[in-house]
Amino acid sequence: MLVIGIALLIGAAILAPLAFLALRRWLAQRAVAEVRPNALAAWAGRPVSLSGLAAPGPEGGIESRLAGTDCVWHGHEVLRHYWLWRTREDGGERERVRNCDSIADHGSADLFGIVGAAGAERRRGGAVLVDPDDAEVDGVHMCLQRVVGRPQRGVPAPADDLLNRVKGRISGIFRGETIEFEYREWVLRPGDPIVVHGRMELRDGRPVVTAPPDGRLRIECGAPPESQPQNQRANALLLSGGTLASACVGLLLTLSGV
Repeated sequence: MLVIGIALLIGAAILAPLAFLALRRWLAQRAVAEVRPNALAAWAGRPVSLSGLAAPGPEGGIESRLAGTDCVWHGHEVLRHYWLWRTREDGGERERVRNCDSIADHGSADLFGIVGAAGAERRRGGAVLVDPDDAEVDGVHMCLQRVVGRPQRGVPAPADDLLNRVKGRISGIFRGETIEFEYREWVLRPGDPIVVHGRMELRDGRPVVTAPPDGRLRIECGAPPESQPQNQRANALLLSGGTLASACVGLLLTLSGV
């Protein structure tokens, strides 16, 4: 009994550091999965991927420029559709083909937040902020798509109400004969599920997800929140339970064998 008890105590001593590391790793991953601002502050300078719900930033919600939709982020684009004449490669004849160019493209740069899917962090410590400046955004909701014909001389253009709201200046090479202009706008609404891939920074003590030094911030909308890594949780619990069981049984056998 004494030998078995001592062997179990030695095994518990070996498992204890492994169990501690596994438990610490699992708790860190859990903090990321639940988007806890206080825990994520320790990730400053490291790449992160956060899953949660979009939330208003420090200044509150904003409105999209073209449609006036309530949102936390918005972006718009103006496309110019036109006819272009080109020479066919087979017979050398000229043909008219339809083409389009982007002549305006804008995405808002206002900070917004991301909170855990359960919304608990909205009540405890606020949201982790996201800096969307020049971000790559995928899957966001299109709130406006309007096609407006080519302006006619002496006739008020129906696109005037949108043209004045376009951010920045209209630019590009105006080739061929204009057919129409197409206005598109996308928004990220409060409560939309998102996944944000970037780099964690601290600004005035608050964690902010920004673009990595060698790339762009990536925001995916509509993706389901990532599940808690079950294998890490199982490993942590298994090692902790094994360590505790070995220590208890080893201690009892050692005491009974003395």
